[in-house]
Amino acid sequence: MSNAQFRMTRRQFGMTLAAAPVMIPLARSASSDTPWDGPAIVRKVFVGVPKPTWPRPDLDLNQEMSDINAKLAELEKNYPGQVQLTGGDWIKSVEDVEPWAKSLGDADAVLVLDLTSSTGPMLQAISKVDIPKLLFTRPITGWAFMEGADWIQKGLKGDMVASSNFEDLVPFFPMLRNIHHLRYSRILVVSPGGSNSTAAAFSKQFGTVFEFPTYQDLKAAYDRVDTVKVEKDAGEVTRGALKVMEPSAEDIQRASRFYLAALDVLRQAKANAITIDCLGGFRRGDLPAYPCVAWSRLNDRGMYGVCEADLQSTMTQLLITGYSARPGFVSDPTFDTSRNEVIHAHCVAATRMRGIGGPASPYILRSHMEDNKGVSVQVEMPVRETITCAKFADSRTLLVSTGEVTANVDAPRGCRTKMVTRVADARKLVEGWSGGLHRVIFYGDYVEAARRMGRLMGFRVVQEG
Repeated sequence: MSNAQFRMTRRQFGMTLAAAPVMIPLARSASSDTPWDGPAIVRKVFVGVPKPTWPRPDLDLNQEMSDINAKLAELEKNYPGQVQLTGGDWIKSVEDVEPWAKSLGDADAVLVLDLTSSTGPMLQAISKVDIPKLLFTRPITGWAFMEGADWIQKGLKGDMVASSNFEDLVPFFPMLRNIHHLRYSRILVVSPGGSNSTAAAFSKQFGTVFEFPTYQDLKAAYDRVDTVKVEKDAGEVTRGALKVMEPSAEDIQRASRFYLAALDVLRQAKANAITIDCLGGFRRGDLPAYPCVAWSRLNDRGMYGVCEADLQSTMTQLLITGYSARPGFVSDPTFDTSRNEVIHAHCVAATRMRGIGGPASPYILRSHMEDNKGVSVQVEMPVRETITCAKFADSRTLLVSTGEVTANVDAPRGCRTKMVTRVADARKLVEGWSGGLHRVIFYGDYVEAARRMGRLMGFRVVQEG
């Protein structure tokens, strides 16, 4: 993910996608070491009978496809790094679908464009192909919207844009790119149990790769880090803080060493995410330091460091951060129904919650609250802003809600970083709670974007509260 962003108008985003302009991240170029950074490979396919009656019997279909291809090429050029449009096959009958599907190769998604009426059987056959599908259907072309609606209603990994304006495809570009991001991301999971069914389910659903290094692998990387680099990094972390409270200089150096070790482990594995059973690992003596500072800094730079070997929260961060270019804050929520508030607390917090590469929020270096050991960060979170609260309950169900950040809490009770959010109905939210404790907070409203991504990727979105 890149630091650069551009703004789209409300009209471009579409009335159904958001109530405000959206920031679309410009993507970093991918390499063999960072394949998750690449654009989505989107295969175009035209659908139409060779001898149409509607929209008109003398329609020049080759010219029609040429005109459409020119407009799509202009969009791809104007929004670089989001999608790479390939293909352009013409499906003329149901019999064409199977060989076309077998030729899709490494495509992340398909863009389906209807040319005539009488496309229903072909689109029904396409609906059975297990790949994200986006239908773009123009007015007075045919009635493909009926099959598009069927894809949506039946959860067939499909969504639809019914419009005369090709720019209405643009809001889907970062969603399509995010399909690629999840498909090519690699997550390292360090916990005593090793591989598990949760990882297998997410891998099957999204293509994400999970690997399971050991605590000994981390310790070896920790021991390899150059001491001079550690001292330099620890000095930068210390100078960047508003103040240092509990941690000693040695504690901060251990935290920096762990960060540099985590970077090395990720680089060696060609991975962009790591989650560790940190509480148990530290208590058992398997970890030489808490990863709180390391995870904060990984999240700030567009990678993923996630607490407590929580695969659901890790995948939630990949989904929403991959789309928004804004880090997530994994939290332990508590409720105050008398004030209609949820307080989100944790000892790991990114400092660039408004956007990767953006300004950092002030932070204090603290100890880890529960045992007063190691180093964590207490971040002063931005206030008076909308947040999305989300979590994958399982690989096919995403829980979402929204709120407004109203304050930070600086008090000895609870984890170091604490933000207060005002929600629509705290009582309804707490009484309907499910999916475990953790939730992940993101600045911005991504509920409708999540619904659209759910249609494309095949998961359902459940509004909490």
